[in-house]
Amino acid sequence: MSNKPTVGIVGTGVYLPENRMTAKDIADATNGLWAEEAIESKLGIKQKPVPGENDGTQEMGVRAALDALEQTGIDPLEIDLVLGVGEEWKEYPLTTSAIYTQEKIGAVNAWGLDLQQRCCTTVSAMKIAKDMMLGDDEINTVMIVGGYRNGDFVDYTDKAMSMMYNLSAGGGAIILKKNYDRNLLLGSHIMTDGTMARDAGVEYGGTEKPITKENLDEAYKSLRLFNGKHMKDRLNEVSMDNWMHCIDRAFEKSGIDKSELSYLGVLHFKYSMHKHMLDLLGLTEEETIYLSDYGHMGQIDQILSLHLALKEGKVKDGTVLAMISAGIGYAWAANVIKWGKLEG
Repeated sequence: MSNKPTVGIVGTGVYLPENRMTAKDIADATNGLWAEEAIESKLGIKQKPVPGENDGTQEMGVRAALDALEQTGIDPLEIDLVLGVGEEWKEYPLTTSAIYTQEKIGAVNAWGLDLQQRCCTTVSAMKIAKDMMLGDDEINTVMIVGGYRNGDFVDYTDKAMSMMYNLSAGGGAIILKKNYDRNLLLGSHIMTDGTMARDAGVEYGGTEKPITKENLDEAYKSLRLFNGKHMKDRLNEVSMDNWMHCIDRAFEKSGIDKSELSYLGVLHFKYSMHKHMLDLLGLTEEETIYLSDYGHMGQIDQILSLHLALKEGKVKDGTVLAMISAGIGYAWAANVIKWGKLEG
């Protein structure tokens, strides 16, 4: 066996709100722009979790963290670092979600840090966690955790926003451990394209356009495309190629042939793109989970996909899986994980 240090996944935790918004509910909210059937068939949304009372971004992350501790049996005192990947839309601005989670779960020996790359954050945070563990003798166990409810900002009557009708709510956590002899996190690759850095975002609430009594009603539904044509044209030009490049490079760095890929942990997007990606990778629907009952939980999608796949037996000992993600700004990322006991 190689003496080279490794990093493995101990397990996951998930929190899903009880409230659901169905395809019919979404269609109704568009005021006739979209029909229920099109929401299901084109956008690939049957239903999605939406936040209820007390389903704050940080609280949902805490609940997922507690679930991960219960699922794995990890003592919170073992955790050396909490990386917060929850969204900036949270209970109180300028509070640090990782530190809040650390306190709520009793990880008193850890320190906390928030990271942010929109819906790409978890896959990038996993690379960062691994690199930090391999570079620091004092970091042996890392929890990556966050909540997401950016769907609060969606104006369903904005026809340009159909790509974000799927935004849902929930929390996820994943625990990584150095020299763990199972479920190894291997290579990762990340790309960003700054030409789209301000093509989308929440228009009101920052220093450029503060919330006022005049714009209040609009401000809280102002997640929108600032330059929709540029973003959509650019994504059509580069997005799938960038994803394939990230996957190729992640496999190269892992020393595993891409033909061994047998599960894809993929974010939720419209079904035609999902099917096209599977075709490009030579995968079947049985080798992934299309999150049509969950929508797009931002950076929690990859944790949720792995969590569900383990329960359904789609990921088991010997499975080679890749998580892929993308985030507005624009970012793409992929990693490779070999599930099961370390060989050799």
